[in-house]
Amino acid sequence: MNILLIQLKRIGDLILTTPAIAALRDRFPEATLTLVVSPSAEQLLPAISGIDKIFVVRGKADDALDWIGLTLTRFDYCLDFTRNDRSSFLTLLSGAKARITADHPNLRVKIRARSYTEFVDASVRMLHTVDYHLALLKPLGITDAARDIHLDLPEATQEKANTLLETASVSGEFVILHPGSARAEKFWEASRWARLIEHCTEERQMKCILTGSRSPIEQAQIAAIKSSTQAVVLDFSTKTDLLTLAALVRKARLLLTVDSAPMHFAAAWGTPQVVLFGPTNPFHWHPRSDSAIVLSGASEGPLAEFNPKQGAVPMNQISTRSVIDAMESLLSAPAAPAI
Repeated sequence: MNILLIQLKRIGDLILTTPAIAALRDRFPEATLTLVVSPSAEQLLPAISGIDKIFVVRGKADDALDWIGLTLTRFDYCLDFTRNDRSSFLTLLSGAKARITADHPNLRVKIRARSYTEFVDASVRMLHTVDYHLALLKPLGITDAARDIHLDLPEATQEKANTLLETASVSGEFVILHPGSARAEKFWEASRWARLIEHCTEERQMKCILTGSRSPIEQAQIAAIKSSTQAVVLDFSTKTDLLTLAALVRKARLLLTVDSAPMHFAAAWGTPQVVLFGPTNPFHWHPRSDSAIVLSGASEGPLAEFNPKQGAVPMNQISTRSVIDAMESLLSAPAAPAI
């Protein structure tokens, strides 16, 4: 059996597709699974297990060779997790006997609807992203798959993380603060991040590590955080690639982050975390780990219920006190066994 999976969205979407990949591999151990991704998620690929072939769609002339490869492969199923113009074109090009995506009232009136042979009743707005992806497996007889995220870090990546920690003289428990995102509206105020650093270093005597990308907006925010405190904080933001960051999150005692990829890394390994949501709805993205606390809006405590229709909320409505309280509740619990 040949199965084609198309996921052209960002890193977080690909991470939350791994439960579906694992379920397919478990149900069809002899099948050949082919995954199509965008360049934005390419860094994650070494940690995605269960895949036999990979195509990266770059939007360049070189893609033509991949398209030929897809056309020549006789796929039994094609699952389109993305549902946009490019993914529908690749779905049609695959020539799969069964070409599946989620149903939507507007999709059927568009030309790209002709790319599919089957539509699954699954609303992206009314489901957590993991559940949305798993719903597409129903035509293959999979309805009871586990929701766990599956990531396998290469040994070299774990060694790189260990070297970074050793070089920075980090030998005990540490806290990771990941304040950035590709979207500036997810940023929390720099002075509030600085207060968290001071609390961890002064009250908990724990070392703090700042992580983030090399993008100008994230680097500017990290610089603002560092200038807002006299406490010692280690800046790893220019020293890690995506998977090294994942390895650090796996080792951390606590992660403090906005809605971003590290949140999903922590969920994969049960690293305790406090996640700050604002512009994005936590209903669709929140970590389901028991060791995760989600804060959003003016609520002074963790969110216990999630509303699929919740609108955007300004990040500055999340108080510093509520984050510190959430941190303390997680740090007061016994640490998970070292991995």
